[in-house]
Amino acid sequence: MSFIQFMKSKVFFRQLILAVVGLTIFIFVVIKWLNISTNHSQKIEVPNLEKMSLFEVEKTLNELDLNLIVLDSASYNPSYPKKSVIEQNPEVGDFVKEGRKIYLTLNPSGYANVEIPDLFGKTKRQAYSQLIAIGFKISPKISYVSDIAKDVVRGLKYNGKDLKVGDKLPKNSVITLKLGDGRGGGRYIQKTVEEKE
Repeated sequence: MSFIQFMKSKVFFRQLILAVVGLTIFIFVVIKWLNISTNHSQKIEVPNLEKMSLFEVEKTLNELDLNLIVLDSASYNPSYPKKSVIEQNPEVGDFVKEGRKIYLTLNPSGYANVEIPDLFGKTKRQAYSQLIAIGFKISPKISYVSDIAKDVVRGLKYNGKDLKVGDKLPKNSVITLKLGDGRGGGRYIQKTVEEKE
């Protein structure tokens, strides 16, 4: 039997029909298996975890069969409770599948400590710029000391105590400048006045 005659025979058509049916069944089974194994129709809405403690987050995500991964803490934000969630990924309202990891960024327990720089002999303007740039606030009260140089830094204070170079204070601490009064000479005299804006 030649090839052309075989193509016209009933045996060939039977084999062709069996191959098409077999392929169709195979594709159907593969699609069903993929839907089951990948939870294709399952959707879990990501809840709002903002301002929740880690304990509350664990409880909430366990109930939804979701996992959590804590990323490094961000900069301290005083409008959020300490050690609470300030960012999450995926975001609130996104749909995910069972077992998905939710990445969290937590609020630290306080501001990071910043080292006091050496500002002795710098002008008031230079001291302001440098202290604000590293995260401190400057008290509107200035402590003047008897010194020949006017408005030149002769020290820094925090809560009434003198600071030394290298001391560490939390970011956002309010620092008082000790400046020379420009009158020079005499023994150490200190007075506090309200700075005029």
